[in-house]
Amino acid sequence: MKRHVPNKLLDILENWLCGSHACVKWDNLWSYMFTINFGVRQRSVLSPVLYAIFIDDVCTCSKFYRYSYVIFYDDDILLLAPSVTIGILESLFTSCEVELTYLHMAVNSKKSCCLRVGPHCNKHCKNISTSGGHLIPWVDEMRYLCLYIVQSRTFKCSLDHAKRSFYRAANGIFGRIGRMAS
Repeated sequence: MKRHVPNKLLDILENWLCGSHACVKWDNLWSYMFTINFGVRQRSVLSPVLYAIFIDDVCTCSKFYRYSYVIFYDDDILLLAPSVTIGILESLFTSCEVELTYLHMAVNSKKSCCLRVGPHCNKHCKNISTSGGHLIPWVDEMRYLCLYIVQSRTFKCSLDHAKRSFYRAANGIFGRIGRMAS
């Protein structure tokens, strides 16, 4: 409604999403029908658009902090802040967490971490904690999607994991076909 979508279209979307029923097929057996009360249908053309609208308020959290950014890819979030010493990162994290809580989503503290890049990358930083009291650890290397970002004075990525995976796959192929194959 904040986006000024016509009420008729909102009614259509509400009826379409609220009237979902499903059943489970296992082998040749079908379960009873059950109602799906929340969520968006997977593989629907509208799913990415509706998710982007749903999560957009989290992206706007960064506009209150100069030179800070919130980068989304599906359900992975990357927060970038120009400084950790004046509390910008902690404030950005807290405002994003509040917005996620409002959307009935949560930060997984076991999969979250902090990494510092810049001239003072080796200096100890104050721990950031979630609203539940869990600490977000500071690490020397982190994974975002398939990219490994390492702590250093300048922005650097590690290719060690990609090389290891490539050599493992190549050795697996050579192990199967042998050295005699053309």
